[in-house]
Parts: sequence; C-alpha cells; structure tokens
Amino acid sequence: MKSLALTVYLSGEIHTDWRDQIETGVSDAGLPVVFLAPVTDHASSDDCGVEILGSEDEAFWKDHKGAKVNAIRTRAMIERSDVVVVRFGDKYRQWNAAFDAGFAHALGKPVITLHDNELTHPLKEVDAAALAVAQSPSQVVKLLSYVINGTL
Repeated sequence: MKSLALTVYLSGEIHTDWRDQIETGVSDAGLPVVFLAPVTDHASSDDCGVEILGSEDEAFWKDHKGAKVNAIRTRAMIERSDVVVVRFGDKYRQWNAAFDAGFAHALGKPVITLHDNELTHPLKEVDAAALAVAQSPSQVVKLLSYVINGTL
C-alpha cells in the first residue's frame, strides 16, 4: 500500500526548537511530509503591517495591522494543510496558537496539540477539540508516522 503524503502546519510558540525536532524526526523516518509555518522571526511578525502598509502612531493600530497581514499567511496555510500541530510553550501565553487551533478545528482539520503536562488544565478546551495531545516532538513524529503508514 502506498503511504499517504501530508502537509502539516506547525503553529505556536517560536522560542524553542520544537519545529526543528519534528522536521528532523520526520526526515530521519523518511516520511513524506511538507511543513508549513508562520513567520517565526518575532520582529518581522510584529512589524510586517507597518513595514509593508505604512506606519501607525498608536501601538494598537500597529498590532492590528500586523495581525491582519500575518492572518493572510496563517489562514492560507492552515486551509492548505492536512494536519495542524499547535505547540503551547510555558514561557508566554500563545493566544494566537489557540486561535489557530480553533480555526483549524472549524475547518475540520485534524489538530494535534503539543504541550507540557503542566498546561493540561488551562488548555482543556483546546485539547478537547484536538484529535491527539502530545507532550513531545517525538510523539508528534510517531503520530505522523502512524497516520501516514498505518503501522506502529
């Protein structure tokens, strides 16, 4: 049986190397996966709206403009994805990641959440919508391998 190729969107925190760990694990396993992700350079993500469309005097409007520009990329990539992995880190609250999980769920996309056990209670509603809750990038790799190959 031919294995399933997947497009996977990696949403969430940008302060650790979890994306690299998943991509390396998938590559090492020889899995047919294409990864998509948001802009992970914090300054570029924050400044994209004013750099492209013009400056704003108030921080609210700068953030508003940047969020909308980033949403063009995020929405297009989530819509193209077969699976969405959403990582929640413990250092910052990733409201955008929670929104991505909800958006993906509303589109009927399978969602895998990734977070430490300490975040289980605050993320209970997000996890309830997810089809799998992982605690490590290696578990995400194993999930993707199972989904693609259908074997353990």
